[in-house]
Amino acid sequence: MTKTPNNRAWWLVLPVFVLVAFSAVVPMMTVVNYSVQDIFDSSTRFFVGADWYRQVLQDPRLHDSLLRQFIFSGCVLLIEIPLGIVIALSMPRGGRWASACLIVMAIPLLIPWNVVGTIWQIFGRADIGLLGWALTKLGISYNYASNTMDAWVTVLVMDVWHWTSLVALLCYSGLRAIPDVYYQAARIDRASAWAVFRHIQLPKLKSVLLIAVMLRFMDSFMIYTEPFVLTGGGPGNATTFLSQTLTKMAVGQFDLGPAAAFSLIYFLIILLVSWLFYTAMTRNDQTR
Repeated sequence: MTKTPNNRAWWLVLPVFVLVAFSAVVPMMTVVNYSVQDIFDSSTRFFVGADWYRQVLQDPRLHDSLLRQFIFSGCVLLIEIPLGIVIALSMPRGGRWASACLIVMAIPLLIPWNVVGTIWQIFGRADIGLLGWALTKLGISYNYASNTMDAWVTVLVMDVWHWTSLVALLCYSGLRAIPDVYYQAARIDRASAWAVFRHIQLPKLKSVLLIAVMLRFMDSFMIYTEPFVLTGGGPGNATTFLSQTLTKMAVGQFDLGPAAAFSLIYFLIILLVSWLFYTAMTRNDQTR
């Protein structure tokens, strides 16, 4: 039986292509155009080739921000992934308490990023904030506005508080998808809780954990609003990440050429990491 192809269905996808072209492709081409030109005004510009890329790659601000960014993202993953797994394992499997836990876990995810920064900005102050007041009463010197370590720990704890729920909810959905047959077999074999986690739950959570790691790495690698509201990138440049460095270059200094080159390098780093995660997820699916 021969099947006649009908290409008219492509017309249904055409609006999506048009939307993507105007929302992504055209702005991207504009950034690429700016990255190879030295622009003085709307009518005066010179082609400079890869000069801006060489300048940005040799810029110590990029090196420092990139190092801070990788350290921050690494700390986020090392804390939030294990913590999310523990929370998911501690949540009830069903009933009213499970629904209540899901609602409570979803609350931090509903708070806008700028509000999160404002909450922790007030929460950490020694004069009116509960955290700052409690640490002062305990005799601990704490000031995120002037101490580099305090600023780092506050930004990290703020991110953990905001986004661990996402990891926990993803892991919880993965745990609920495991058939009860596996647990019944484990009870028959009198397997310990650690054996059940190691041989049943963790292997079944591989795909979910890869998604959680990818989402959290990408989001933490692009973090901007929360540390900007909380510390403004300070003290000094201690909490100035890549996105803030790019904003200062583009908006504060109005260096459009270097900023465009910077943003494309930033984009390529994220694209490379996304490809690595996608490759890992694909290989994991093929070996299952």
